Amino acid sequence: MLAPQKLRQITRISFFLLYLLAPVFDLLRFDLETHKFIFMQQHIDLGIDAFRLQQISAIQMLFNFAEIIFFPVISIIIIGGIITWKWGLIYCGWFCPHESVVEIVNNLMRRASGKFSFWDRKIQPEQQQDGTHIKPNKAWWIITALVILLLGFIWAIALLTYLVSPKEIYGNLFSANLSIIQLAFLIIATSVFVLEFTFARHLFCRFGCSLGLFQSLIWMLNKKAMVVGFDHSRAKQCKSCDQSCEIACPIQLKPRGAKRKMYFCSQCMRCIEACTAVQQNISKTGGMGISLLQMQQGEKALTKSVGIKKKH
Repeated sequence: MLAPQKLRQITRISFFLLYLLAPVFDLLRFDLETHKFIFMQQHIDLGIDAFRLQQISAIQMLFNFAEIIFFPVISIIIIGGIITWKWGLIYCGWFCPHESVVEIVNNLMRRASGKFSFWDRKIQPEQQQDGTHIKPNKAWWIITALVILLLGFIWAIALLTYLVSPKEIYGNLFSANLSIIQLAFLIIATSVFVLEFTFARHLFCRFGCSLGLFQSLIWMLNKKAMVVGFDHSRAKQCKSCDQSCEIACPIQLKPRGAKRKMYFCSQCMRCIEACTAVQQNISKTGGMGISLLQMQQGEKALTKSVGIKKKH
């Protein structure tokens, strides 16, 4: 595993833990019972109860929402947009908890069936040129099902704690004393997450995630943004390759294609890692040992964006 993938593991695990623990430590949540927005342990009154009691006007309550929620969110969107404009969908590949689930389930399903999802038409090779060796075993389906169920339940619990006191939820859970509404929410939410993780996780990333779509549109507009570039001068070397770079992509894109065909590239760099491994193996028999895929920015990125080939 190359250094970028080790760093990705650290950032994704850290962000996933933050996603789970933020409500527990009152770092970020909205309490449905008190109607207060909680940020960094500060309980902020949005004025909902005061409006109901006619102590403030609707306009005053809207100003509260704008000051406390709208303007900070807009600021985050602007900062995120600037980052995306220059470096692409960094959040998706390096922080997004859903992307972590996608990769976990992909790996488990491949071990169980040789395919990354039920919708894949072909079985992946057991031995790849990048050194990956995975022999499918149906026994892995049991582990896959249990992991998906566990992940779905964890996500449902976390989602509920953003709306109801985590102390109450976890206390009721461990004492088997959940209310009817809490139990119903967990059953429905867990079922939805399990179905999505099992059958539609790639579709959600490509078409269902509004945050991902927003980033993708901004990134596509900047033809000089960071992108996975391809060395066309050595394209002949791909003829003898088993497409390890495409197999490595967690959302099943084709990294050698034009940028418009990689509109949801999450900049995870797994394709580069795979190509690097393939070329290193080839170098042992006289090859160059240098990856055909590299991260590129500025003028070099235009090759990927508008199809301008470099002169040699």
